[in-house]
Amino acid sequence: MNELSWTDFEKTDLRAGTITRVEDFPEARKPAYQIWVDFGEELGIKKTSAQVTALYSKEELLGKQIIGVVNFPPKQIGKFISEFLLTGFPDENGHVIIAQTERKVKNGLRLA
Repeated sequence: MNELSWTDFEKTDLRAGTITRVEDFPEARKPAYQIWVDFGEELGIKKTSAQVTALYSKEELLGKQIIGVVNFPPKQIGKFISEFLLTGFPDENGHVIIAQTERKVKNGLRLA
C-alpha cells in the first residue's frame, strides 16, 4: 500500500450532500442513474452518474445524504457531464453500497 502525506489527503475534497433528483440513464453502457446532489450554498447542485441500480431504487435514493468527491474535473459520460464522484464500497457481488453520513449534517460540510 502506498502511503499518503497529510497534504496529499487534504487535496481530496470530500463533502456531504443530499440527493435531490434521480433519473434513469438509458444511454449508459452499464445500468446507471443520473443523480443530482445539493452540496450547500458554496457548491450548489452537482450531478453525477452512478452504477447503483442493483441495490437502490430511484425513490429510496431521494433525500439520502451521501459523501462525494467534488474536486475532480468534469467527466463526459455519453451526453451527460459528471461533476463529482459518488463514493461507495463494493459488496461481494461488486454492487456499490453508497457511503453515507451516520447522522444528518449540513450540506457542503467537508470531511475532516
